[in-house]
Amino acid sequence: MRDFHFPGRSVVRGQECMVATAHPAASAAAFGILQSGGNAVDAAICAAALLAVVEPQASGVGGDSFVLGHVSAKGKTFGLNGSGKSAGTMTADGLRALGYTGMPLRGALSVTCPGAVDTWVRLHADHGSLDWDKLFQPAIKAATGGYVVADRVALDWKAFEAALTTTPETAARLLTDARAFRAGEIHRQPELASTLCEIAAKGRDGFYRGWVADDIVATLAQGGSSLSHGDLDGTSSFYVDPLSVDYKGFQVLQLPANNQGATALLLLNILKHLPKTDYFSAERFHLLLESARLAYRERDRSIGDPDHTNVEHWRFTNDAYAADLAAMIDPERTTREFGEPVTRKSDTTTISVVDGSGNAVTLINSLYHHFGSCVVAPRSGVLLQNRGNGFNLIPGHPNEFGPGKRPLHTIMPGMTLKNRKPSLVYGVMGGDYQAIGHAQLITNIVDFGLDVQEAIDLPRTFHFKGFAEVERSMPAHIVEGLTRRGHSVQVAHLPIGGAQAILIDPHRGTLAGGSDPRKDGMAIGM
Repeated sequence: MRDFHFPGRSVVRGQECMVATAHPAASAAAFGILQSGGNAVDAAICAAALLAVVEPQASGVGGDSFVLGHVSAKGKTFGLNGSGKSAGTMTADGLRALGYTGMPLRGALSVTCPGAVDTWVRLHADHGSLDWDKLFQPAIKAATGGYVVADRVALDWKAFEAALTTTPETAARLLTDARAFRAGEIHRQPELASTLCEIAAKGRDGFYRGWVADDIVATLAQGGSSLSHGDLDGTSSFYVDPLSVDYKGFQVLQLPANNQGATALLLLNILKHLPKTDYFSAERFHLLLESARLAYRERDRSIGDPDHTNVEHWRFTNDAYAADLAAMIDPERTTREFGEPVTRKSDTTTISVVDGSGNAVTLINSLYHHFGSCVVAPRSGVLLQNRGNGFNLIPGHPNEFGPGKRPLHTIMPGMTLKNRKPSLVYGVMGGDYQAIGHAQLITNIVDFGLDVQEAIDLPRTFHFKGFAEVERSMPAHIVEGLTRRGHSVQVAHLPIGGAQAILIDPHRGTLAGGSDPRKDGMAIGM
C-alpha cells in the first residue's frame, strides 16, 4: 500500500467488474457498457472505438489490433492476431530501387493494411453480446460534436507537430492555425464520424469495401503505394494459440510471431536464473537491461511473418536455453558483446477489462509511431498506420519487407493465469519497450509484492540508440549504479510507455485496477 503522505494514485478496487484505459472518456464508456449488460468484449470494443477518436496520436480505425481473451463459461483462453499485410505487389527490391536503404517512416509507402476493424468485428461476432452499433455511439458522438483534448494527448501532439504537415489533408484535420491542438481545446473529426457510422451500420463492409475503401486506396495511390482494394478486402484477423512460460507459479501468456510477445517470455525466463535483488536498486535495473538486450537480440535475429519464415519459438520458451543466456550476464558490468537491440519508440493504446462473469480481455490497438504514417484519407478521415516501418530491407532476413507479408509487430496484449484462470489482465504501451515493460510489471508484482498501481508507477528504463534511458523520476543512486556498471545513461525525452492492468484475487473475490499516470486515463470498478 502506498504512503499517503506522498502524492500518488491509489489502486482501484472492485468486486464485480473493472476496466482500465488510457483516457477517462474511454474508461467511462466501457464501464457504461458493462453496467448496461454488455460483457468484457463489448466494453473493450467500445473503448477501442472511442480511443480511435480521442487519442488520435496513438490508435485508430486505420491501425492494427491484437487481443488476449478468456471466456469464463468455457474455461478457454484465446489469442487473436489482427495485423494487416503489406501491399500484394510491393517488393523490397522496388523500395531499394527508389533509393531506400531502410523502411520509410512516414508517407504512403509505410502503410500496411489496417487490421483493427476486422479484429473488432470477429471478436464481437464470436464473443460479444450487445448490438454491434451500440458500441460505436460514444465514438460517433465524440467525432461529430468534438472532444476535449487531454493533457498527455496534447503533449504528444506538440512533440510530433511537424510530422503532421506530411500532406495538406493531414494538416487540415490534425492542426489548427498550423499548430498542434492544445490541452483543453476541442477537436472535431466529422469525416471520421461518417466512417464510424458506416462501420456501425455495415460492420467490416463499412470499412473494407465501399466509399471508405475507395478513399483509402485512392489516397495511398497518390503517395506511390500500390495497396489495392483486393489487399484491403482480403484483410482477415485470425486466432492463434498463445505461447506461455511458467514464472514462479504464474502462467504468463503471449502471442506468437509475427508478434514480439515471445521476447517478454525469454526475458522472464532469463530473469528466473539471476540473483534476487532489491526492487529499487541499480543491480535490479542492470540485470533487467542486460537480460533485455539478450532477449531483443533473439527477437531481432528470428521473428518475422511465420507464413514466410520458420520462427523457432522454442528458443523463447525453453528454460535451459534461458539459463545459458543468463550465465553470460555479469552482475557488475555491462557486456558490450551482447550488442545493441534495434529499438524504436512509438505510441499505442491498451485496454484491460474484466466483467462480472469472469470474462477477461486485453485489447491493444495502434497506429505504430505517433500519428502513424501521418497520411489521412480526406473523405473518410482515416489516419493510416505506418506498420511497414516495422520491416527491414536486409536481404534474406526473416523480417525483410515483401509483398503480402505481416511485419514484426510490437504491440502485445498480456495476461497471466493461475490455476488456468486469469490472474493479471494487462497491457504495456511504448513500441519496442513493451517486452521489457511486461517483464518489469510482472516482476514488480510477483517478485517484489507491489500492488498493481505501484507496479505501474515505478520508474522505468529502456535501451535506445546505445543509451540506457531512464525517466526523470529515477533516483540518483540508481543512475550512478548503472553508470558505474558501464551503462551510458540519459534521461528520456518523453515518459517511457504506459500501462493498464487488472489484478484478480480469487481468494477474496476482488479486483484491483491500475492505470498509468504517464497517460490521461483511469481504472473504474465496482
